[in-house]
Amino acid sequence: MAKDNFAVAGLGVMGRNVALNIERNGFPVIAYNRGNENAQRMRAESAGKNVTVTQSIEELASLLNRPRRVLLMVTAGSATDRVIDALLDHLEPEDVIIDGGNAHFPDTDRRAMRLQDAGIHFVGCGISGGEEGALWGPSIMPGGDRAAYERIAPVLERIAAKTEDDGACVTYCGRHSAGHYVKMVHNGIEYGIMQLICEVYDVLRRAARMETSEIQAVFQRWTDSPAVGGFLVDITAQCLSKIDENTGDPLVEKILDTAGQKGTGKWTAQSALDLGVPIPTLTQSVNARILSGLKQARVEASGILGRSEVSYDGDTADLVSVLHDALYLAMIASYAQGLHLIQVASREYDFGTDLAEVSRIWKQGCIIRSRLLDPIKQAYLERPDMENMLVYPAFASIVNASLPALRTAVEVANRSGVATTCLGATLAYLDSYRSEFLPANLLQALRDNFGAHTYRRLDKDGVFHTQWSR
Repeated sequence: MAKDNFAVAGLGVMGRNVALNIERNGFPVIAYNRGNENAQRMRAESAGKNVTVTQSIEELASLLNRPRRVLLMVTAGSATDRVIDALLDHLEPEDVIIDGGNAHFPDTDRRAMRLQDAGIHFVGCGISGGEEGALWGPSIMPGGDRAAYERIAPVLERIAAKTEDDGACVTYCGRHSAGHYVKMVHNGIEYGIMQLICEVYDVLRRAARMETSEIQAVFQRWTDSPAVGGFLVDITAQCLSKIDENTGDPLVEKILDTAGQKGTGKWTAQSALDLGVPIPTLTQSVNARILSGLKQARVEASGILGRSEVSYDGDTADLVSVLHDALYLAMIASYAQGLHLIQVASREYDFGTDLAEVSRIWKQGCIIRSRLLDPIKQAYLERPDMENMLVYPAFASIVNASLPALRTAVEVANRSGVATTCLGATLAYLDSYRSEFLPANLLQALRDNFGAHTYRRLDKDGVFHTQWSR
């Protein structure tokens, strides 16, 4: 077997496509799956290629050159632990295991500690791009032991998406579980932007009473927008254009309005709460999905709770322009919240993550790729330690110019009875963040009143407590 061979364990769609990507880029692949169905499918899809398919962990280990490199593409959670358990009987010190699943970052830390005791290196590696990205070039976010990363970097750099000006969309994200943490927040930003897009669609549909074909035309124009253009807007236009073969109606109108989630958005919100970082746009996107799941309750409530919606009667073109600028600002806020969270986590957990590099590797391959990421990268190159990119001059000017549009968009939605869970949360976040004074003074008085929690004063140093009832 060739010297630079590489193993992929787990041959679902993502695993098969990553394996084919690795082979196409010049590295012989040992592909493992215990179950017969996926193994047989891999054999069929890799016929004539430099891929050896096995259903034996022992054979996988015996075919790999040392130090072995094994990429796990299995379901996050207990399935990952089971494969690691099986590998441990056949691997040796200095071998490298890479977890390419959507693992929760504390699990990655736990696995790394366990494997360290056996002398085996562990790399938690976020991979974004879906099925097509896995095959033709994803954005790759590895973290963990730096020496282990260097051993796998030649493969990752070859299979990653490429930018015209910034190289391969892979970088060392930092120590410990940094790779999976960055991927988790990537998914949190993805949740936020998708919900923002859906709310814009809903305002156009329910407030402006536009047909799906008209809304599709709006998003189609926005695919070329230097402000909001990016993968998620591209596929929004694509989804809205699809026609149901049976009815001739837009397919999106036939889809049940309940959304699922796999946990990464929730983990992002939970981590932000743990670290004390406000990410309301991203957190509310999780709540929006949870609310969507209450379909029966919502149907019942719609017949009980009064509705006082008022259709938008202004110029539709004006509303479209307002919503474009509102979406632009809310997308910027989504990236700002996510990157702020990564920055705080990097300090708390000793990741050493470079936010300019994170922004660079998100420019292609991943789900949240957009035209915004190049100026975001430039901002962090100039000010790597800034707390929030919203205060960077280029973005501050956009906030100041676009805030009236966001406010108008939320007002139109409110009058029309259209829920803007994330647009509204973004507006509140921006209004709070730019406020020199917030009503937490009263909050502290209330806390001190009922619980003697004390407070500080604006006009003198010290900690104070008051007997409020006297």
